[in-house]
Amino acid sequence: MAINTVCSALCRPSFKARLAAQPSRLSLALALACASAGAFAQNADPFFGGKGVLVVSRSVYDNASSNITPGMVLPPHCNSAQASCPTGGAPYDGTYPAVWNNVLYDPSFGLTARIFLDTITPWGQVVRTLEVPNSVNPGNSHDQLVTSFSSKSELALNLSSDGRFLTFMGYVAPVNTIDVSNSNTPGAIDPTNPDGQTFYRAVARLDAEGHFSFTETNAYSGNNGRSALLNNGNDNGKGNGFYYTVGNAGNGANPQPVGVILGAGAQFIEASNQHEAQQTPGAPTPLASFSVTQLGAKADKVGKDDNYRGLTVFNNVVYFTKGSGSNGVNTVYFVDTTGKACPSGGVGVPVAGAKLPANPLAYDSTTVATSGLPSNVCVLAGFPATPNKSATTVAYPFGLWFADANTLYVADEGDGYAGGADLYTHAAQQTGAGLQKWVYNAGTKSWKLAYTVQNGLNLGTSYSVAHYPEGINSATGLSWSPATDGLRNIAGHVEPDGTVTIWAITSTVSGNGDTGADPNRLVAVRDVLRNTTAAPQEHFVTLRNAAFGEVLRGVSLAPGASSGKWF
Repeated sequence: MAINTVCSALCRPSFKARLAAQPSRLSLALALACASAGAFAQNADPFFGGKGVLVVSRSVYDNASSNITPGMVLPPHCNSAQASCPTGGAPYDGTYPAVWNNVLYDPSFGLTARIFLDTITPWGQVVRTLEVPNSVNPGNSHDQLVTSFSSKSELALNLSSDGRFLTFMGYVAPVNTIDVSNSNTPGAIDPTNPDGQTFYRAVARLDAEGHFSFTETNAYSGNNGRSALLNNGNDNGKGNGFYYTVGNAGNGANPQPVGVILGAGAQFIEASNQHEAQQTPGAPTPLASFSVTQLGAKADKVGKDDNYRGLTVFNNVVYFTKGSGSNGVNTVYFVDTTGKACPSGGVGVPVAGAKLPANPLAYDSTTVATSGLPSNVCVLAGFPATPNKSATTVAYPFGLWFADANTLYVADEGDGYAGGADLYTHAAQQTGAGLQKWVYNAGTKSWKLAYTVQNGLNLGTSYSVAHYPEGINSATGLSWSPATDGLRNIAGHVEPDGTVTIWAITSTVSGNGDTGADPNRLVAVRDVLRNTTAAPQEHFVTLRNAAFGEVLRGVSLAPGASSGKWF
């Protein structure tokens, strides 16, 4: 049957009503196909193929045994740091997937890998692939960027404020470099970091024609930058502006150096038009900071409350999530540029008319090492506000997306438990993992969880990957086979009839030494915006399975797709 014929049927009001009430796997796939078919025909684009397409970031490991020599001491240059090296040597060579068992010996273990950006249809068909310049496949300018293959929190994708650019973060390092994700940055050295290397982190910006530019930073020393969003709404279309970024910093002892504290959490980074070799990044410039002391709790390790993952901007407010670590609060936050959103208690909602932050956070350099940064961040009212150390239940929020001012979708990646033979049953029993729908109550000025969509994710059900081992990993005593544990990065779109499509990247559990290296999935679900209870048949459909030696990381609408009618 021709796609136009299918589309004609799908567009009938009677079919849309039935789809909204009880969506099926087939009708979801056909609806996604139909929705974008017209967009492809009507909106030709020089690189991304037209409006109505998505971009997925992924990484592919260079499966070479020579990447690691068994017995080598890791992390690199740990003998030069004020920290002891792990005893013994790396037990495994670079062969995938056993190479990731080396993390059991070296907690900083990772290997850099190439980044690919796939333009795909809403139903998962790959249209075009773009490789980010790297040491193996350099661009004309010799600029390059890689990711840490097993670092599961990296490569989130975001559109710029005007929708014309796509942004993400990585490292300025060669492919197959060991332990880059826990290295220091050149301008923020922590001598107690056992990983004695230095590498810049960088923000990548991609335009609709497929051109890259990179902005280096000394932020996120000892850890990783995870997400970046370009604010270029007031630069007269030049594409410059500045970035909001989130991540974490620190891989050494307490107390942390000032440069590490300044480079944690949410950052404000001026966009650069220079090539990497010409850039000389200065000290990190924090955008925002939060402390559990705002909630009346005892202060944590300075800088560790600001361990952020997801990032978005909605109605001139910057939002982000924290979903890991024993410090701080795993919840949803926002930057308060007015100083009035949470005057006491650390919890609130944005003030009407608030403006996006246009400058870095002001701070007293003489007190940073002892007191940290001033707090200008609030917990979004209704979301968890109990510090992890005393909470009876802990959430694991990752990506977030606003469908409108009263509807917020939050991805929860699950707790990542892989401590015993019950890892699959544990994952299956989680109630918070998956896609959470939150609804705003204007009367109480608070958000409330409406429901969590898990159907179709098959939490805790192991699956096979071609050429991937299915037996027991001798290093952990657990099964190699991955299973979905929850969701990480998400993207969404609202259609005129009030139906919502959300695309998501799955998280995993397994007996792998590092579950961040598990082949995972791209999934999609359709929801009804007005619903406050989930439709009985609402469920996820798997659109893509990562292959052997491959991981999926971020998903976004393509540049240009956010303006005008996308579907």
